[in-house]
Amino acid sequence: MIIYNVTCNIPETMEDEWLHWMKHEHIPEVIATEKFTGFKILKLLTVVDDNEGVNYAVQYFCQTLEDYEDYAENFAPALKAKTYKRYGDRVLAFRTLLEEV
Repeated sequence: MIIYNVTCNIPETMEDEWLHWMKHEHIPEVIATEKFTGFKILKLLTVVDDNEGVNYAVQYFCQTLEDYEDYAENFAPALKAKTYKRYGDRVLAFRTLLEEV
């Protein structure tokens, strides 16, 4: 299994709105690409001294690396642009690709 992990830093004042948007708009759009079999939203509990805001990890699961690559090439650019248009630099995202072993 391949896990596409997106860790986001959100200002505390935007947390509820961002989480609602993720659950009701963004994640359904990602899942609608049919490249992922499921997802999880996790809130990071570890406190980092120099970190502002709150952090979430959103993990999307796919069966093959080819599914992820198709998503990254054909769907991700438009979804990232839509997210940036809505939040700009206020929400920072760090993306990683993992493989279950």
